[in-house]
Parts: sequence; structure tokens; C-alpha cells
Amino acid sequence: MTLSFLTHGWALSPLRWEVAAAITLIFAVVARALRGVSLSGALAGGLACLLLFAAAGPGAFAALCALFLMTWFSTRLGYRTKHQLGIAERREGRTGWQVSANLAVAALSAVAFAISGKGAWLTAAVAALAEAATDTVASEIGQSRSQTALLITTWEAVPAGTDGGITLAGTFSGAAAGMTIAAIGTFTGLVPHAQFWIPAGAGVLGMLADSLLGAALQRRGWMDNEAVNFCGTLMAAAMAYAIAIRR
Repeated sequence: MTLSFLTHGWALSPLRWEVAAAITLIFAVVARALRGVSLSGALAGGLACLLLFAAAGPGAFAALCALFLMTWFSTRLGYRTKHQLGIAERREGRTGWQVSANLAVAALSAVAFAISGKGAWLTAAVAALAEAATDTVASEIGQSRSQTALLITTWEAVPAGTDGGITLAGTFSGAAAGMTIAAIGTFTGLVPHAQFWIPAGAGVLGMLADSLLGAALQRRGWMDNEAVNFCGTLMAAAMAYAIAIRR
């Protein structure tokens, strides 16, 4: 199995496609078994994983695994408290729409690299994954550590889990998660060492943009959570690409 237009991707031979497909299947089955995703989430995550692996190689898969593990752990941290507040993640895991909102931009950025050969697209892909990690961990840790948050637009105190609400513990934890993804991308060669700060910074800025959209639009019912998450990863990827392409 080869796709001739992915001329710069990792899976340039049938054997590599088989490796990517086999590891993707294992990843999806394990994610489902751990109840990190629903059935639709496993399918969406599997497709994103296959595209990331085939287009960008093992480094992208390593970053995706780190994202999943951090999401899985932070979602379950303080679950009882979140459940009492009515903001806990569903027991059956994230749905296909939720997974796609977080991974689609990264997967498409990796495919863009495989087609064009421009390394800036890999930086964009890592930035999108970093933003997904930053935003998810910040939200989950913040909700598990405090019953209140500050609305990013007015700084008024609001209940934990309010769209656009941020906490100090959540923000720092999220930034650490994003930097971890950026570090993996740098260590595996997806991002030049001198450009580590690009996906790391874009991830944090994307998270803040996500919070602003949540406060300004999601609270009014003009956008749903999946649309906000997608825009957050898109903004992070766009910022990272715009900076990387000029270096």
C-alpha cells in the first residue's frame, strides 16, 4: 500500500505502511481498552494515528502517545471531585468528534509535510499536538484542584469547568504538558532543536485563544466545545507554521 503523492512522508514503502497500520491498530485497541476513547473515538484516533505515523514517522507517534497518556491520566485525576461538580468526562471515553477536534489539524499538517516536504508543517503538527495537551491538561488539572476559576475575559470568579475559566495550577500544568510534547518533537527530529520554543509557545498561546473563544463564544452558545478545541489547535499550528517558515 503506497500513496504516491506522499513523496516526502515516512511510509515510502509497503513494509512501512504495514508497520504504521499494525501499530495504529494496537494503539486504537489499547486506547479503547483503557476507556480513554469510545468506539467512535478509537476509529477517529486510529485514522489520525495512521496519518501521523505514515506522514511524519515514529516521532509523531511518540508525541501522540504522550498526548494520550497525559489526557488519560489528567482526566482521571480527581474524578470524584469532578463528578460531584458535574463536569467529569464520560466513563466510556472521548467520542470521535472530541478526538477529531484535537487531532485533525496535527494529522493534516503531517500530511501537508509529506506532500510538500516543508519542515515547517512538522513544526505546525507538533504545535497542534502541544496545544491539545496544554488545553486538556490545564482544564482537567484545574478542575481537579479547585472548585473555582477566573474567567479569562473579566477575571471574575466562576465555578470550575466554566467555559473560558482558567486556574493557576491548570495553566502551569498545561504549559508543562505542551512543553513535553514539544520536547518529544525536538528529540525525535520533527522540530529543529533551536526551534523547540515555537511549538511550546504556540501550544500555550493556542490554549489561551481556546479560553478566550470559550468565554466569548461558547458561553453564549455560538460555538460548541469541539469547535473551540479545533480552533485552538488550528491557531497554534498556524502560528507555529508562520514563524517556522521564515527561519
